Amino acid sequence: MSIRVLLADDHPMVREGLRSLLEKENDIEIVGEAEEGRKAVGLVRELLPDVVVIDITMPNLNGVDATRQIVKGSPAVKVIALSMHSNVMFVTEMLKAGASAYVLKECFIDELIESIQTVAAGGIYLSPKVTSVVVSDYVKRLSGSAESPLEALTEREREVLQLIGEGKNTKQIALELHVSTKTIEANRRKIMEKLDAHSIAELVKIAIVGGLTSLEP
Repeated sequence: MSIRVLLADDHPMVREGLRSLLEKENDIEIVGEAEEGRKAVGLVRELLPDVVVIDITMPNLNGVDATRQIVKGSPAVKVIALSMHSNVMFVTEMLKAGASAYVLKECFIDELIESIQTVAAGGIYLSPKVTSVVVSDYVKRLSGSAESPLEALTEREREVLQLIGEGKNTKQIALELHVSTKTIEANRRKIMEKLDAHSIAELVKIAIVGGLTSLEP
């Protein structure tokens, strides 16, 4: 029986390339694609794939928070992070969110195929280059020296911070999240209080440094 896979990446050429290569495998079937995190979460509920291959940096809802929502809503679905980032922050955030694998985009397609087969069988897969990052971070956490300021934020506050980081105004964020502008204003005040930020510019910087969004167009 084929492993049903959903691809989530904001670059069409990346999705097209992955689909072309993965569909050559007899045991892998691509059942859907998403160009942003919120759509990926919705498609998982609709299609119930076995595995989601997801990028970390995506618009509207980043891969970390999308993964958290996917795992929470559909525990049987396995998530593979496919990213260009190998630093500790991105790796540990994805693993904490519930990803079963972390693969670098620079890897060969054989490694991605192996990761899909591994997580579909209930295993965990890490690219060799990120294994040392995970071990190092574990040691730091044992000594209590590694903690992200974003840990203090709720799931909704992280979503709002990402959208602020993407340059959206209060009205646009309210429309995106289907709430009132007053609710978003309250969220923003709470975020600024928790992060000790005093301007929108500071929030944008924190969103970028924290990996919720990027400077990429």
